[in-house]
Amino acid sequence: MKSTLVLGDVSKVSNYSDQAEFPLLIPAPSYRRCVPEDSDRFWVGVQSSPHCVRNSLRPRQMWEQGRTLDKTMSLMAGSKNDIISTMYLLLNNLDVMIRNQAHLLSDPRFLSIYQTKFDLLILGSFFNDFQLGVAAKLKVPVIVDWMIPSNTMIDKFVANPSEISYVPNESTFATAPMSFLKRAENLANHLILNYLTLRFDYKFTRIYNEIFTERDFPTLNEMKKNISLVFVGSHLISDRPIRPLVPAIVEIGGIQVKETPDPLPTDIDQFLDSSTQGAIFVSFGSNIKSHMLKPEVVQIMFTVLSGLKQNIIWKWEDLENTPGNASNILYKDWLPQDDILAHPNIKLFVTHAGKNSITESQYHGVPMVALPIFGDHPVNAAILVQSGYGVALDLLTITEDGFGKAINEVLGNEKYGQAVRKFSALYRDRPQTARQSVVFWTEYVLRHHGAPHLQSPAVHMTFIELHNLDIYALFVAILVLLALLIRLVWKYGGVFWRRERVLPAQAGDSKSKSQSNPMPMPILMPIPILAKRSGFQFFLYAVFFAL
Repeated sequence: MKSTLVLGDVSKVSNYSDQAEFPLLIPAPSYRRCVPEDSDRFWVGVQSSPHCVRNSLRPRQMWEQGRTLDKTMSLMAGSKNDIISTMYLLLNNLDVMIRNQAHLLSDPRFLSIYQTKFDLLILGSFFNDFQLGVAAKLKVPVIVDWMIPSNTMIDKFVANPSEISYVPNESTFATAPMSFLKRAENLANHLILNYLTLRFDYKFTRIYNEIFTERDFPTLNEMKKNISLVFVGSHLISDRPIRPLVPAIVEIGGIQVKETPDPLPTDIDQFLDSSTQGAIFVSFGSNIKSHMLKPEVVQIMFTVLSGLKQNIIWKWEDLENTPGNASNILYKDWLPQDDILAHPNIKLFVTHAGKNSITESQYHGVPMVALPIFGDHPVNAAILVQSGYGVALDLLTITEDGFGKAINEVLGNEKYGQAVRKFSALYRDRPQTARQSVVFWTEYVLRHHGAPHLQSPAVHMTFIELHNLDIYALFVAILVLLALLIRLVWKYGGVFWRRERVLPAQAGDSKSKSQSNPMPMPILMPIPILAKRSGFQFFLYAVFFAL
């Protein structure tokens, strides 16, 4: 039986573990509910402690990371943020999230995994490239799992082309085809994202070299070339943008959605079943706690929601301090989001516009009101609005009137429900489910002991080779040498031509000879004229004559 080690943020990989035929090690406690608790086929490591145990899904809270994360998320909820500012925070204020992932690899309890034989590493990617060193020590191939669509950092793993002229990056919202200004914005964001990626690469390499100090150990760059394939959380046929993907990228968008919803807890099920006017689901995901929102924003939301005829189910972590009491509002500190969205009485989802939340809502055909906060949320919300799946509001400038109108607009206009249900049909229509795709490709890599044949040749090319810079440099050098040669010929050829014109004049019969026997026009006649031209014009003339 094959053994697979799973590291990092396995937000989706753990969803298919009940279908796989190999034991897993999963240090991602936030997704423990996706793993069968009675299974004896799983190796489970908890990263937040760090703590590694077998067949245990009880995480230990790391207070340092928790406090830092809560503080930073509270600040982000009160200001405008995008993917670039979020990446900058991860380089600075949220550096603890990276350091904790590094500490896991040095913990004695984690080091015990090297005594076990594994055949594959699945790396849940979240700013933890240095964990590829585990694959080097185990001498196994690697599959990278990424929770959202491929982006600048993930593309570099498998040399997936960026195509910045028509594929908006993760920081650019644009419709196809992109206008001149949007292409310029996309290029600028592309350069910024590449710069930040270089900063992260430097940081990851330093951490990698500190942890893996063995002689003749592969470098981090060499380990990146050992990646067999990447799972990404997208389905471009339906959720766009259409873009090229190399064979080493496998789309598994929607893997977190259950094919058959689990039964809801009794109180939630009864609450939703009794919602004869429909129900509204309010949640800001797992990272943003409701109390992190500004009090005035929370009060605006409560005032509007408590006045609706629909029932409201609201994810609120601090049940001792809720926004207020209302007969139509049910507060819960944890909610099975996918199962709730699958309930037929859910008519609207008020969301932070996280990619996975939007995917689940789209899958179940539920229109949305988006209140984006950070990271990819603003771009996700803009795409949501442009596609007709709902409306979006600025969380910092929200008003009772604006929030109420947005809810009534989506509930009262059937076009939003029709659009998202049409998307749902496209999203479900695929030859394999997302889970089937993951199981097939994972077992494919296991069968073949890696999949280097899926890699693009660009993975093993330098920046200069990939962009043909050496060819362009040679071409420019040839042109320059040719231009210099032509200039020398012009210079000395022009002198000779002028001497031939002066000698007949000194003989006193230049006029008659010129009239009777006109001198043929030399080929180099333009040379004296070109000598008076600017350098740029001279270059153009040189290229013209060279061709």
